[in-house]
Amino acid sequence: MSTIHWVEAQPRSARWHSESGLPLPRRVVVADDRMRASTAHRLACEGTALLWRGDFHNARQLLRAMDRRVGRSAPGTPGPAAEAFQAHRRFRAHRARVLGKVLVLLEEDHTLALRRAPDVRRACDEAYGLPSGEPVAVALTELLGVIGAREWREKGVHVPALGAGIHPHYGVFAPTRSEYADLVARAPLPCGGAVRTAFDLGTGTGVLAAVLARRGAGQVVATDVSARARECARANARRLGLSAVVRVTGPGLYPEGRAGLVVCNPPWLPARPASDLDLGVYDSDGAMLRGFLSGLADRLEPGGEGWLVLSDLAERLGLRGRGEVAAMAEAAGLRVADRLETRPRHPRARDADDPFHAARAAEVTSLWRLVVA
Repeated sequence: MSTIHWVEAQPRSARWHSESGLPLPRRVVVADDRMRASTAHRLACEGTALLWRGDFHNARQLLRAMDRRVGRSAPGTPGPAAEAFQAHRRFRAHRARVLGKVLVLLEEDHTLALRRAPDVRRACDEAYGLPSGEPVAVALTELLGVIGAREWREKGVHVPALGAGIHPHYGVFAPTRSEYADLVARAPLPCGGAVRTAFDLGTGTGVLAAVLARRGAGQVVATDVSARARECARANARRLGLSAVVRVTGPGLYPEGRAGLVVCNPPWLPARPASDLDLGVYDSDGAMLRGFLSGLADRLEPGGEGWLVLSDLAERLGLRGRGEVAAMAEAAGLRVADRLETRPRHPRARDADDPFHAARAAEVTSLWRLVVA
């Protein structure tokens, strides 16, 4: 077990926890409202963690002031897109390490004992599980993410293809981009429209499994490597009244048996995730994409199809070659029967200040209808 140590009238310690894989702080000092942002930034850059004992809202202001200082070292985007993307990821990792040095202490029952602090117990219980009965130190940036996730979970994300909301859990990628669900909702079903069994690989919140169930699939088997995602998908199936149709399993990519339709919406960027929280965005070396394609022919029923839902952002950023996906499909004994395409509607595609605005604005998301060659 990782433990941090500090002195506060007397030597103290607490268990260290980081969902994003931040390293254990080796030196911890107590900080409060008297701490200047310039001092906090310098200490954090030197590797010293600051255990916050002041006002909660002042801690958030301190983070914003530190972030402005970190932002002064942000890279530009000259040169090849792939190099700019890697430089941007390195900067974001540096930013996370620096801002992650501001810590807060969760008490034995997940109470946050700071002035003007919100009640975070339910949010922490949902993210971390029931309290362990001992104090836990976490980065304030992480706790703010936990609080935000609780709000998303309560409010939900409206999915037009369902005409209903999906409620993401902490650590599960939220379906805020509805265009990929729209593709699955409008693609013509194989097997004459009578799909007895469908697989949804990497289900996440279960949004595509729900779309397939609403479209009349007799049974939908949804898989995910993440236990959090599996719990989230089951909860959404119950909320939508689809538990009798949607069965969630894992952690393997493919379930047992064959299906008339296999849907996979893998993470769109073939880069190594920094932590489990990145698994919805980054697919290390395209492993999930390759696993889906290489296993598809043996898992389809006669007349069945595999639907690959994928953005071309990786190609536009130089992370994957043009034609590479088609070549992988052909090598796996598959043929592209059709492709449905849509353009992004999310706000980042219109944000001219985004360092990769040109790539995002030109991005195309496709549903590849794959059949056995």
